[in-house]
Amino acid sequence: MFTGIIEATGKLSAVKRRDADISVTIYSDSLDFSDVKLGDSIASNGVCLTVTALAKQSFTADVSSETLAHTLFGQYQTGQVINLEKALLPTTRMGGHMVSGHVDGITHVTKIEASGRAWHIWLALPKTLAHYIAAKGSVTIDGVSLTVNELSADAFRLTIVPHTAAYTTISQLKAGSKVHLEVDLIARYLERLLHKDSDSAVGGVNMALLAQRGFL
Repeated sequence: MFTGIIEATGKLSAVKRRDADISVTIYSDSLDFSDVKLGDSIASNGVCLTVTALAKQSFTADVSSETLAHTLFGQYQTGQVINLEKALLPTTRMGGHMVSGHVDGITHVTKIEASGRAWHIWLALPKTLAHYIAAKGSVTIDGVSLTVNELSADAFRLTIVPHTAAYTTISQLKAGSKVHLEVDLIARYLERLLHKDSDSAVGGVNMALLAQRGFL
């Protein structure tokens, strides 16, 4: 599990094809690797990767064919800048939100607007994920925990403060840029409980009960 609070950025330094999948090495001189062990998880642009080899300032991970089919890793070239976050500990401050590192889809930037020292970034709203995204709810973009500040029929707006722009890859985005999108974890499980578009109850949970308890 992760929080979506980026600890450092790194660069893709090597990509090796291995049958239907690939092995990647990510270098970072700003991530603290002192407590990282083989088998640990590191979110890389929002994708949970397992450390299979470790060096002083880099780690290697396998990217399966399943991950390649649902993320942008198959399109990345060496030199690609990547947001990094180590798996959270019980003592970690929850400054973001609960992030699984399992990408739900890929979307793209439609426009970027300046707003004082901040930036408004509009992204296309994938139809298959639209019901998970709510105004003032949380989403993860390339591993960065962000708040949805506005919704339209086909897009949603995020506001990027200077600190986030300075310490993540968000500052490199432009109209047309593709990014990984992970929706809120709780929304996914609520859908599973409710059997989307149905009032069927699982374990006694249904739409009427959620409304009664103030969730709707």
